[in-house]
Amino acid sequence: MSETMTGAELHQKILDKWGRSYDLQLRRTQGKIFLQVMWRYLEQASFPSDELEYRQHLNAIVQYLQAWGCVDQVLTFIERTREKPRLGKAVSIPLDLGDRTSEWILEEFS
Repeated sequence: MSETMTGAELHQKILDKWGRSYDLQLRRTQGKIFLQVMWRYLEQASFPSDELEYRQHLNAIVQYLQAWGCVDQVLTFIERTREKPRLGKAVSIPLDLGDRTSEWILEEFS
């Protein structure tokens, strides 16, 4: 595997795994950072973003994952998990940033 990926490649991984373009959010909880696969998805009429905004959002997420060196962790988790996003329950992917965790605990994720 490699630590480079595009938003489009991440989108395809999500589609291959769960069959829908699920929303992704970075969250900080109890001093840890998670990538959450939310239950909302692009194909829903009520989804708050259009396809261009969704793709831009995924590109931004991927930039963080690459900066943190977490691309392989995320891809492996997606491949192996049996969890599926469902109403009110996101799939939380823990991101192991090692010794750099405190550097990356950003307010924008709270």
